[in-house]
Amino acid sequence: MARVLVIEDNADLAYGLRNNLEIEGHEIIVAEDGPSGLSAATGSKIDLVILDLMLPGLDGFRVLKALREIDSRTPVLVLTARSEESDKVRGLKLGADDYVTKPFGVLELLARVEALLRRRDQVPRVRAVEQFGAIEVDRSARVVRRDGVTVSLAPRELDLLLALMDAGGAALSRAALMDRVWGYQADVLSRTVDTHMAELRKKLEPDPSSPRHFLTVRKVGYRLER
Repeated sequence: MARVLVIEDNADLAYGLRNNLEIEGHEIIVAEDGPSGLSAATGSKIDLVILDLMLPGLDGFRVLKALREIDSRTPVLVLTARSEESDKVRGLKLGADDYVTKPFGVLELLARVEALLRRRDQVPRVRAVEQFGAIEVDRSARVVRRDGVTVSLAPRELDLLLALMDAGGAALSRAALMDRVWGYQADVLSRTVDTHMAELRKKLEPDPSSPRHFLTVRKVGYRLER
């Protein structure tokens, strides 16, 4: 059982989410606006946040930004009625782990919730500090440093980095990365991988436009060059 916070101002949708998640055995807390949602997210132990972007008092983007400033690990699933890709990309850059566009199917949402919870519960297989180039990765502490300086990575950015490291230099397709990092197959969301890869390059490469480590393999996906 997980403790799930639903931040949603639509009472009918919030009720539906609560009902279906409770059937799955989870404990649900519901907040109806941004300020109360942020307070609930930071004031008690939460295993997963389901966050609407269109909220009264404080919109979902600001809630997410404030949450990530103090908590980089709690998974956040964003709900949005917006169709603009820029909003989805903005949410991912602010630290969201996944998103669902309204209207969505209950089974789809439950699958994504369970995938995020599985990722949270997984214990790193290797606890040693690993290094390539100027990058140092401490798996057990989930800390990444570049030239000795700690780099702030969103949870899924770090998981993507670890997946590439575990591949031992082999190329991984976007579908494979979606499965390993997000825990399910979702071809329609392959842009999610590209967005997170762009952020890794921006934060860890000396020249993101000409990467040394995070390489694109044409018609395949990505690989890590140590």
